[in-house]
Amino acid sequence: MSDETRLFPDREALCRQAATELLEVLAAAVKHRGEASAVLTGGGTGTGVLTAVAELLETAEQPEAAGQAAVTAPDWSRVHLWWGDERFLPVGDPERNEVQAHRALLDRLTDPSGPVRMPAANVHPMPAATGCAPGEAADAYAAELLSRARVRNSETDRDGGGVDRRLPVFDVVLLGVGPDAHVASLFPGRPGPLAVGATVIPVTDSPKPPPQRLSLTVEALNTAERVWFVVAGTDKAEAVGEVRRARDHRSTDAARWPASVVSGRMATTWWLDEAAAGN
Repeated sequence: MSDETRLFPDREALCRQAATELLEVLAAAVKHRGEASAVLTGGGTGTGVLTAVAELLETAEQPEAAGQAAVTAPDWSRVHLWWGDERFLPVGDPERNEVQAHRALLDRLTDPSGPVRMPAANVHPMPAATGCAPGEAADAYAAELLSRARVRNSETDRDGGGVDRRLPVFDVVLLGVGPDAHVASLFPGRPGPLAVGATVIPVTDSPKPPPQRLSLTVEALNTAERVWFVVAGTDKAEAVGEVRRARDHRSTDAARWPASVVSGRMATTWWLDEAAAGN
C-alpha cells in the first residue's frame, strides 16, 4: 500500500487539519468497534496536534459556534490514549511527553468538573523513573498493553486485541521523524529499531538527552491501523526525503532509517508542512 502525502503551508495548518481528522477517526472507531485507541507522540508538532484538538473542542462549546462547521468528537469515555515513547525521567518532569500532552489537552479531557470527563484510567502514560529500572518499566508497560488487549468489549463481544494479541487495536499512531530519521525512541545505529519479540523496550543509549527512554518497537508500531507521520520544519526535510525515497524504491533499512520500516496496516499518511517536504 502506497503512502499518502498531505501538504500544508505551515505547522499550524498541519496541526489543525490533523486534529480535525484525528477526532473523526476516533469517533468512527468508537461507533464501529465500541472503543478507540490512539498512540501519541511528543515534540513540537505532536504536541501541536493535541493543542489544536483542545482548541477545536473549546470552539465547539462556545455559543457562537452554532453557525460554524460541527466538530466530530468521540465518546471520550471509550477512548484510550497511549504513548509511542517516553523520556525515562521522574514524575512531573516537564521534558516528559506525558506532561506536555496533559498541558496541551489531557488536563481538559480528564477534568472531573469539565464538559468532557474522560476517565483518567483511559490515559496510559509510560512509567516514570521512580523506583524502577528502564527494563522493569518497559515490562510494566508491555503488561498494561496486554491487559487492555484482553479486556472484553461488551458491544462487539470480543476482546480488545488486534492483529497482535499482545496489543490492543491502535486506530492511529502519531509519529514524528527526527533529523536522523528516528521514530519514537528508535535511533539509527542503535539496537532499538532491530528489536524483535517485544512490544516495548528500554533505551539506555539514546544519542539525544536524556539517554534513558522507553519505546514501542517496530513490531508494535506496525500493528496500527493508521500511521501518521506528523513532521514540520526545515531540519526534518533531508530525513523525510531519504525515508520516502527508500520506501518508494523498496530499499527500507531499519538500522539506517528507522522511519522507513514503519507503516499502517490500512494507511500510512505523511502530514508535512512545506518546510519539511523540501523539494
